Amino acid sequence: MSPIVEVKDLHKQYNPPDGVTAVQGVSFAIRQGEIFSLLGPNGAGKSTTISMLSGLLAPTSGDAIIDGHSITQDAKAVKQVIGVVPQEIALYDTISARENLNFWGKMYGLSGEKLKERVTAVLEIAGLTDRADDKIETFSGGMKRRINIAVGLLHSPKVLYMDEPTVGIDPQSRRRILDTVKELNEQGLTVLYTTHYMEEAEELSDRIGIIDHGKLIAVGTQDELTATVGQYDTINLDIGETAEINGTLVTDLAALEGIHQADGEAEHVIVQAKDANEVLSRILQTVAEHGRSIRRLEIQEPNLEAVFLHLTGRALRD
Repeated sequence: MSPIVEVKDLHKQYNPPDGVTAVQGVSFAIRQGEIFSLLGPNGAGKSTTISMLSGLLAPTSGDAIIDGHSITQDAKAVKQVIGVVPQEIALYDTISARENLNFWGKMYGLSGEKLKERVTAVLEIAGLTDRADDKIETFSGGMKRRINIAVGLLHSPKVLYMDEPTVGIDPQSRRRILDTVKELNEQGLTVLYTTHYMEEAEELSDRIGIIDHGKLIAVGTQDELTATVGQYDTINLDIGETAEINGTLVTDLAALEGIHQADGEAEHVIVQAKDANEVLSRILQTVAEHGRSIRRLEIQEPNLEAVFLHLTGRALRD
């Protein structure tokens, strides 16, 4: 079966030939019924990729086929089969949730009983039926995010793009959104999900694409990706000092016997080692020799943080 989304060598350069290149040769495919996550730090090119796949931004070169339709040749047909949940809240604060949904539903070409049915259905999905007639300005950030998702579902899309849908919200709202994504996927919806939160990609995804500096540097299941780093443990150290102080410490840690890789930023140091228990005493001694103390220490088995560090030489940061 052909993939429902096939991205072919997408490039985006702003103000060519000398402007910033935000996306460089990105290619991947998404199977129908799959949750595919683009995982990468802020500025990695995730939102630019989503904008091109939505028909909102023309690629400099390359193409993508969405349910048989080209984003460069038939953008109108693409927009009929996709739903988009943008990173920014796309709602009118001074009118109610229901009025927002009615407005956006009409923009999708819905009307009459069909529009009424879909508004009722997506309000239920969002868990906000009881707040349907309240103005958006009275909603919490998490509730606004949920209505934002409801808008993207109004026209029953085949593929839903979700661009960083949990940024800046409380843990309870974040949990509700992640559960909603999984429920929608269980009902057959294909989801393209972008995030810089490793744990979200680990929880949700059938497959993950790791993106950095506009390039897709790895694609696979979580097991396939973590296999690329072997069996390295990740040791997270919170030393409560600045990046400048960490620079020297990280260099010395990286030079220790048994250490595969080390990276430091702000108050945090991440070390990869074949056997965390075997190197821990040397790490503690080195930190002490620098006159530092460890406020918190955590040891993790191979995960996506370790993959990103292995591929880029630096940790995945917010």
